[in-house]
Amino acid sequence: MTASPSSIRSTIPNIVFLIRRNAKNPSLAWRLFKHLSSSSPSSALCPSSISAISRILARSNMLPELKHLHHLLLLHPSPSSPSSLTALALSSASFGLLDLSVSLLPSLRSLSPPPLSFYNSLIRSSLRFSRHDLVQIIYHDLLLSGGTPDVQSLNLLMHSLCDSSRLCDALKVFDKMSLKGCRPNEFTFGVLIRGYCRAGQAERALEVLMQMVSQGCRLNMVIYNTVIAGFCREGKVLEAEKLVERMREDGFYPNVVTFNARISGLCKAGMVLDAHRILRDMKEEGDNLGLPRPNQISYNLVLGGLCRLGLVEEGAILVEEMRRDGFFVKLESYNIWLSGLVRNGRLLEAMKVLEEMVTYGLEPNVYSYNIVIDGLSKQGMVLSARSVMILMKNRGILLDVVSYSSLLHGYCLKGMVQAATWLLHEMASNGCFPNVFTCNILLQSLWKEGRTWEAEMLLQKMNEKGYGLDIASCNIVIDGLGRCGKLDKAMEIVSGMWLHGSAALGELGNAFLGLVDDRNVSSKCFPDLITYSILINGLCKAGRLDEAKKKLLEMLGKNITPDAIIYDTFIHGFCKLGKISSAFKVLRDMEKKGCQPSTRTYNLLIWGLGRKNQISEMHDLIDEMCDKGVSLDAMTYNNLIQAFCEGGMISKAASLLNEMMKGGILPKLASFSLLIKAFCKVGEFDAAQGAFRTGLAICGEKEVLYSLFCHELCRYGKVLEAKELFQISFEKGFVVENFSYKYLIEELCKESRVDDAHSLLVAMINRGSVLDPAAFMPVIDALGRQGNKREADKLSAQMMDMAARHDDESYNIVSQHRSNIIGSKPHIHGTDGSMEDDWRTLLHKDDGSGIVMKVLKKVQKGWGQGSIPIARKHNVVLDDWESIG
Repeated sequence: MTASPSSIRSTIPNIVFLIRRNAKNPSLAWRLFKHLSSSSPSSALCPSSISAISRILARSNMLPELKHLHHLLLLHPSPSSPSSLTALALSSASFGLLDLSVSLLPSLRSLSPPPLSFYNSLIRSSLRFSRHDLVQIIYHDLLLSGGTPDVQSLNLLMHSLCDSSRLCDALKVFDKMSLKGCRPNEFTFGVLIRGYCRAGQAERALEVLMQMVSQGCRLNMVIYNTVIAGFCREGKVLEAEKLVERMREDGFYPNVVTFNARISGLCKAGMVLDAHRILRDMKEEGDNLGLPRPNQISYNLVLGGLCRLGLVEEGAILVEEMRRDGFFVKLESYNIWLSGLVRNGRLLEAMKVLEEMVTYGLEPNVYSYNIVIDGLSKQGMVLSARSVMILMKNRGILLDVVSYSSLLHGYCLKGMVQAATWLLHEMASNGCFPNVFTCNILLQSLWKEGRTWEAEMLLQKMNEKGYGLDIASCNIVIDGLGRCGKLDKAMEIVSGMWLHGSAALGELGNAFLGLVDDRNVSSKCFPDLITYSILINGLCKAGRLDEAKKKLLEMLGKNITPDAIIYDTFIHGFCKLGKISSAFKVLRDMEKKGCQPSTRTYNLLIWGLGRKNQISEMHDLIDEMCDKGVSLDAMTYNNLIQAFCEGGMISKAASLLNEMMKGGILPKLASFSLLIKAFCKVGEFDAAQGAFRTGLAICGEKEVLYSLFCHELCRYGKVLEAKELFQISFEKGFVVENFSYKYLIEELCKESRVDDAHSLLVAMINRGSVLDPAAFMPVIDALGRQGNKREADKLSAQMMDMAARHDDESYNIVSQHRSNIIGSKPHIHGTDGSMEDDWRTLLHKDDGSGIVMKVLKKVQKGWGQGSIPIARKHNVVLDDWESIG
C-alpha cells in the first residue's frame, strides 16, 4: 500500500530528527539512513533528509558514501529529486567537496535546470576554497542550462578572474555587463578595484573609482581604504595622502584601517620614523586632531618596521609602551619582536622573551620556537639551537620540518655534515618526514665539499622516497660539478635538461640512469635564470669567457632575460683578467638592454681599476655613480682605501674615513683592517693604533680587530706589544682559537723571551683553553736549551693531555644524536662548557654600546639554496633509509 502524501510529510521530520541526533557518529547515521531509505525511499530521499545526511557525511569527508547517496537518488526518481540533488550538491560544496558537487551538474540539468541561486552558491563556495578552476566550469554549466547570469553571478566571476591574475578577462566581463542588461553596482566596482590593487596597479584602481563616481554609484569606506592601501603598498605615499584628502571632502573620515594602510606603506618604504610619528599622534593627540585610536595592528606594523631597520633599542621602548597600553599580549606581537631580535643578532634577549611568554601564560607556538632555532643555527650556535628543540619537546610542542631544517642548515654551515645526516634520520624516525628543501640543504653541503659519491647517494634516496628532484636540486648538482672542476659535465646536463628535465642528471653516471622519472612535461625541471647564472659564473671563474658568452646567447635564445647578477659576473671575470675595457663594454651593453647597473656593478669596476692602480679613473667612475644617482657604500670606499694603501698613499686612505662618515656611510671592519695592515707594513704603529681605537669606537669591541692587530704587530717585530694586546683580549674573554697564539709564542721564543711565552701558555692552559699541541713545541725546545728539564717535561705531559682533548667537535654532536635516537637522556648543557662557549662568542660580537649589530657576511645571491661555506671534511657514509620514512 502506498503511503499518502500527508503521512510522508509527518514522517519526514522524524527521519531528519533521527539523522541529526546521530550527527556525532557519521557511520551510524549513514547506516540508519540506508535502513530508512530502503523501507521508505520517498520520505528518506526528500530534500530535507538529503540535506541533513549529506552535511554529516561531507563534514567527515565520507566521499564513497556521498557518491552512493547520489546513486540512490538516481535509482529512485521522484518530483523532489532535483531539489534533493541540489541539497546534496550544496552540502558537499559547503565543506569543500566541490569536485563531487560539480559532478552532479549533468544529472541536475537532465532533470530540471537548477535555479540561479544554486549556481551562485556553488561559485561562492568555489571562491571560498580557492577552486578558481571550477568557477569557469560552473559558470559554463549555468549557460548550458539556459540560465541568465545576474549581477551577482558576474560579480563572482570577476572576483575569480581577478584572484587568478586574469584582470584583462575580468575587465571584459565588466565591459559586457551593460550589454547583458546588468547594471554594475558598488560590489562590481569594488571587485575590480580590489583586483587592480592586488596586482600592484593602484593607478588603474583609482581610474575605476572615478568611473564609479561618474556612473552615480555610492562610494564607501571600504573602497577608499582599498585604493589607499594599494598606493601605500606600492610606496606611493603622496598619492595615498591625496586620496585621503578627497575622502575627507566626500564626508568620509579616515578610520584606523586607513591609518594602518598609511603606516604599513611608510614602513615598507623605509620611512619607519614617519610611521612611528603617526602612531604617536594617534595615541597622544588623537582626540585633539580627530584621529582614530591605534589598535593592535598599528603597533605591530611599527614594531616590525623598527626591527627591519635594525632599530632594536627603539623597538624595545615601543614594546614597553605596548605592555603599558595592553597591546603586548598577543602571540603575533611576541613573534614580531622575537623575529626582530633574532634578525639583529640579539639572541640572548630572544631567549629571555621565550621564557617571559611562558611566565605570562602565553605559550609560544612552533613558529615562535622556529624563529629562535633558525637564528641560533645561522649564527653557528647549533648546541643552543638543539637545546631549544629539546625544550619544545618537553613542553609538548611537535617539531615540524622547519625546526629540523633550520638546525640541519646550521650543522651544514659549520661543516658538520655527519651530524646533519644523523639529524635527517632522527627527523624521519620521529615521524616528521623531510621535504625536498630539507634534503637540498644537505645535498648542497655535500657537493660544496666535493663529496660527490655521498651526494649521489642522497639524490638516489630522495628519488626513491618520492621527494622528487626540483629545479633547486638540479641547480645544486650543477653548482657542485662546477666547484669540482667538472664544468663540461655541468654544461652537458644543462643541455640535456631542455629535453629530459631532471632526468638529465642520469648523465652523472650509471648510478642515476633510470632513477628519475620526469616524463611529465608540465613538471619538468627546465633550466632557469639561476641555472645559467651558476654556469656562467663557473665559466668566468675558470677564465673561459668566450664559452660564457655563448651561454649568454643561448639563454637569450630560450627567452631567459639576464639579470644584473649575470652582467656583474662578466664584469668581475674581465676585471679579474685585467681586461678593463671589456668590462666597461659589458657595463654599456647592460645599460642599453635596460638593466640598470647597481652599486655592486660599479664596485666591481672600481675594484678592477684599483688592481691596475688607475686612481684617476676610479674617481671618474665615482663621479659617474653620483651623476646617475647610484649610491656609494662602504665597499666603494674600501676599494679606494685598498688602492691608496697599495699605492703607498696611506694618509689619503685614512682621510676617506672622514669622507665616508660625512656622507652618512658607517665604516665597516674591513675599512679599519685595511688601514691597520697598511700602517703596520710601513712601520707607522702609532697611526695603526689610532685606526684600531677608532675601529673599536665605531664597530664596538670586535674580536676580529684585536686578532688582526695582534697578528700584524707580531708580524712586523712588535712582539711585546702583540703580547700585551693578546693578554687584554684574553682577559676580555675572546676565543683564544681565533688568535695567532702559536705564531706569537714562536716569535717570543725567537727573541729569547721564553719566560713570557711560557707564562702566556700556562695562563691559557689554566683558563681551560683547548690549544693546538704544536703551540707547546717552541717553549719546550727553548726550556730544554736552557737546561730547565723539569719545566720542559711538565709542559710535555700537558701537551700530550692537550692532544687527547684536541678532538673534532662534531664527533660529540653525532654521539649526542645517536643517544637521542635510541632514547637516551639528551645532553643539554654538558660539562665541557661547549654551550657556554656558544653564548660567550655571541656576547662578544657586540659590546652593548648601542650600535646596531650588523652581521658582516658577504651573501652570494641566487645560487642554489644559499651560501654554505666549505668546511672540514669528514669520512661519512650515508646510512640506508630503508628502516625509516
